Amino acid sequence: MIPTPTFSASRLDESPPDEPARNGAPAFSPLYQQIKALILRSLRAGEWQPGEAIPSEMEFAARFRVSQGTVRKAIDELAAENLLLRRQGKGTFVATHAERQVQYRFLRLIPNDGDPNSEVPAQRKIIDCRRLRSSAETARALELRTGDAVLQVRRVLSFDGQATILEDLWLPGGPFKGLTAERLSADQGPMYALFEAEFGVRMVRAEEKIRAVLPDATQSALLHVDPGTPLLSVERIAFTYDNHAIELRRGLYRTDHHYYRNVLS
Repeated sequence: MIPTPTFSASRLDESPPDEPARNGAPAFSPLYQQIKALILRSLRAGEWQPGEAIPSEMEFAARFRVSQGTVRKAIDELAAENLLLRRQGKGTFVATHAERQVQYRFLRLIPNDGDPNSEVPAQRKIIDCRRLRSSAETARALELRTGDAVLQVRRVLSFDGQATILEDLWLPGGPFKGLTAERLSADQGPMYALFEAEFGVRMVRAEEKIRAVLPDATQSALLHVDPGTPLLSVERIAFTYDNHAIELRRGLYRTDHHYYRNVLS
């Protein structure tokens, strides 16, 4: 059990201990942000597992010696960031990629004639899964050393029987020991849910770069398009709770029947 932090009256307006002041000047943050940081620290430490209920607002208020309103505001922000999930009448739970409202938040391809708020399950085909030594580029993206072991996965996602997305993923070898093509092929759920359940790795945010590209001959064949067909290239780096890069993913998206949707707020 990790120690329970408490606030003394003299520290209510200070930043959490893991956020030192810059240039020697005192740093201040709203009290609810301090509570949010402490809850996030407990999530990182694994105090509550994905899908598990967290303490009630009343319990947190007693634990941190603050008002329930302050706790509620902190939890609201974590829920808005898809780290926590509120269930009416049941409480608040650690979000998991097995939850339908969470599992598709990193997949934003919508059918041209479909409901933008509905999700169409993808059919997944693993093309390759192998262990190799990381290149300098991959190592830099995953915060590794050049030559460190990585796992490379290639797969095709199809919608209504049409190959639509070709993805290449690179994962650090250490956290994903035992991950094989057979294991990936056997699992029909979201890949991030598998990572979470079997390897204890939870993706909480991602950064993406998007551009238009032309596929090579191999990519064209896997997506059943002509070599001169423009595709959407999406490069993603996904991060865990501690802001540590854990996945590099490059996807090629057909957009003849789908569009890429992004909601900004």
